[in-house]
Amino acid sequence: MAAPLQGHTDAHWRAAHALTMAPHSGAAHCYFTPFARVEHGEIRRRDLRDAAAALSSGTVPQILFRDIREWDMLTAALVEQGHRRIDLNLGCPFPPQVKHGRGAALLRQPDLLQSVAERMSAMPEVSFSVKMRLGVESTDEWQQVAPVIAAMPLTHVAVHTRTAREQYAGNLHNDVIPAIAAAIPHPIILNGDITTPELIAEAAAMPGVAGAMIGRALHCRPSLIAEWREGREWSQEERIAALLAIHEQVLSARRELLCGDAQLLTAMRTFWEYAEPEIGHKAAKALRKASSMPKYHAAVAAIE
Repeated sequence: MAAPLQGHTDAHWRAAHALTMAPHSGAAHCYFTPFARVEHGEIRRRDLRDAAAALSSGTVPQILFRDIREWDMLTAALVEQGHRRIDLNLGCPFPPQVKHGRGAALLRQPDLLQSVAERMSAMPEVSFSVKMRLGVESTDEWQQVAPVIAAMPLTHVAVHTRTAREQYAGNLHNDVIPAIAAAIPHPIILNGDITTPELIAEAAAMPGVAGAMIGRALHCRPSLIAEWREGREWSQEERIAALLAIHEQVLSARRELLCGDAQLLTAMRTFWEYAEPEIGHKAAKALRKASSMPKYHAAVAAIE
């Protein structure tokens, strides 16, 4: 599965990755939208637009909520669009969201999740899934909501094996997975720092794990799933070619949508945010410093 990632896994990237990698059996089994959320009492319009674009591809929309009112608003809007699969974000680690009771903070609210479970049971036409962390501060906080999550009608539970406080740094706590798998009967999808074909294979072989979810690594090495399925590591030339092919499709789509070079340049810089390990420091620095689209194109052309 391709993990949802704010600012990165929009409809343009999802379509480009799937189209480029499909001939190599390297498209993800499932893509997710970045989370949709309520802001100033209303669902953000850009989130609804991205969710609408996801309908034709079977992409699953994800929601971020802090109370039952927000859950009701978001699920109702997505069902009205025609979605029949919804993913719940119980793992966002960013302090502004956690502070306001969203994301990983929901692991401390079993009563709220019980209300959500009751709502789910009243919507048998919709399939739900969960993406979660181990906790906010401690790696055992998941235990207080495990019975509620276990009773939810879920297709799977994706687990990033860090706490919200750790965000994306430090060691993973994969040793907790057997306990989670024993407490939660749904298929467990492992998430967090899966950066090589070997690590996908390790996840697949781990007791209690039904699959892998890859986030930032697909934006650095989009061929990762294809390499695992083919059982061979692609050459640097092949990996860069795939990255550039996806870039060209994303650039073309955003050029049609955005007004002027300044907007386009800002939008395209994010494409390379996680790519430095693949393209090198020099190329990444040139892309960050590009002050115009001609300079940006020159920086892209210099990638080897």
